[in-house]
Amino acid sequence: MGIARLYRSSSEPLQAVITSSAALEALAARLESCGNLGLDTEFLRERTYRAELCLVQVSSEGEAACIDPLAVTDLAPLARILGAATITKVMHASRQDVEVLYPIAGMVRPVFDTQIAAALSGLPAQIGYGELVRRLLGRELPKSHTRADWSRRPLSPEQIEYALDDVRYLLPLKTLLEEQLDRSGRLAWLTEELNELNDSRTITTDPQDAWLRVKGLRGLDPARERLAKCLAAWRESRAIERNRPRGWILDDVGLREIVMQVPRTLQALGEIQEIPAGVLKHCGTDLLQCVTSAQIPDPPPPLNTRSRPDPMRTALVKKLSALNQTLAAELGLSPEVLTTRRELEQLADGQRDIAVLRGWRRGVVGERLVAAL
Repeated sequence: MGIARLYRSSSEPLQAVITSSAALEALAARLESCGNLGLDTEFLRERTYRAELCLVQVSSEGEAACIDPLAVTDLAPLARILGAATITKVMHASRQDVEVLYPIAGMVRPVFDTQIAAALSGLPAQIGYGELVRRLLGRELPKSHTRADWSRRPLSPEQIEYALDDVRYLLPLKTLLEEQLDRSGRLAWLTEELNELNDSRTITTDPQDAWLRVKGLRGLDPARERLAKCLAAWRESRAIERNRPRGWILDDVGLREIVMQVPRTLQALGEIQEIPAGVLKHCGTDLLQCVTSAQIPDPPPPLNTRSRPDPMRTALVKKLSALNQTLAAELGLSPEVLTTRRELEQLADGQRDIAVLRGWRRGVVGERLVAAL
């Protein structure tokens, strides 16, 4: 039948582990008419660039099930459900799950993210699923399999029960959160936030933009910025091609040191302590090619040194931060839900094309921050 193990309690409907294409097709047929679908995944990405999908959990009003993508050869029925416009996929902190499911289903949409909804209702901005279940539903969820290797088979009954818990409560959470946001007049805020989840650019990295994800590369001179872009793009492309983590190709520390020191020979590259011998041996020529293509003058421009903070700017950011905290307290929200310190600094620097000046945030907080300037 393709059902590896069944679980039933006196108070819950039947749950199953789906291990065949036929069983998955039957499950998909049952789910096609549901308006809301609880959805979660378990995956492994420590050794690869692309996450390895190990388990997909789904729930409806009538059942909950685990789908084993390591056993099911044809996941097309699952993709059909995940792409159905008539079914809202209810998830918690959905970004990574959407990214993991993208290769088999394209963009999962529409999505209701319970973490985003919880933040707009006044709960902590990054509240975890277990804590949300505890606060709203009064249920304590076990944490014993948080770091389990979900690629190993067979899965234990305890693992399956843990995995099912991750979707059992999503639909009740959605109902409660929608009711709270409706009472507070914030459902339109939520709709706007959830629409942002439809953009596939948020789950993929263009190699040409990869350097923006590396900390410590802001404020570079133009020559070093070219080098940073080239190195990060090379690393991203190589990681994708070999399906290996970026850090296995070249870690951020080594990348930054190349940008700062600008080595032009293998010997100079080898003198950078942060560059492992294996990287030097197998990738040294490629790294030096990036240096060459960046066309950095010899000697390179002096490194930008941090100047003493502008006291007027510092005071202005502090003033904006205090106002943001006051407004957040009035709304019963965490301040970071309204805006971030980075955006406050950008406001102080005269920038206006930022999130706090768009959508619902503009009227709620953005215009008042601008007025305070």
